[in-house]
Amino acid sequence: MADLSDFDMEEVLQIDIVSDVVCPWCIVGFKQLEQAIQRTQASASVKWHPFELNPDMPAEGENLRDHIMRKYGSTKEQSEAARKRLSEIGSGLGFEFKFTDDMQMVNTFKAHQLLHWAASEGKEHVLKMALFTAYFQDRQDLNDVDVLAEVAESVGLDRADALNVLQDGRYADQVRQEETFWTQNGIQGVPAVIFNRRHLVTGAQGVDAYESIIRQLLAGEAA
Repeated sequence: MADLSDFDMEEVLQIDIVSDVVCPWCIVGFKQLEQAIQRTQASASVKWHPFELNPDMPAEGENLRDHIMRKYGSTKEQSEAARKRLSEIGSGLGFEFKFTDDMQMVNTFKAHQLLHWAASEGKEHVLKMALFTAYFQDRQDLNDVDVLAEVAESVGLDRADALNVLQDGRYADQVRQEETFWTQNGIQGVPAVIFNRRHLVTGAQGVDAYESIIRQLLAGEAA
């Protein structure tokens, strides 16, 4: 499957995605969107924006299933069914979820700071994809600065620079401000996809739906 970086035609669509790296529907939604872009052969520029599903999550995290059951009032059976559904959908999109009973929900504020820095290095998108993989496939703790630095290094970023960014918190205020901007503008759940800065689509809509949206936007731009 081609990466969005392969689309180097003249830019047509600006796509802003508000998401969290521990949100399974965010990577599902992106993979659906990616396939829709490929179907239409649209030129697209993607920009990621921070959102924390659990901004009050303590440093030690919480068992993922316990967290979901407590937060949404679901049962263990419902949790198992949701994981099975996500795994099937993910497999069809080329992304494998590897859920385990001991998987942890973690605080992601540091991960978003790292992504903010990576954007200035031209590595935001590849780091975002690597963080999704690190969490959902490798079950790594994305609140651990050493883990985050390793992931950064794996996509060509300097490990020492990544550690410095995480340890001094130089981008903490900017990330908080951006998170506040999106919540104050009505974003309460993710993924939230904004096309051309004015058309908001929430949730993982499916490849066909995203394709239809893109075609409509392209037709409007051409009119």
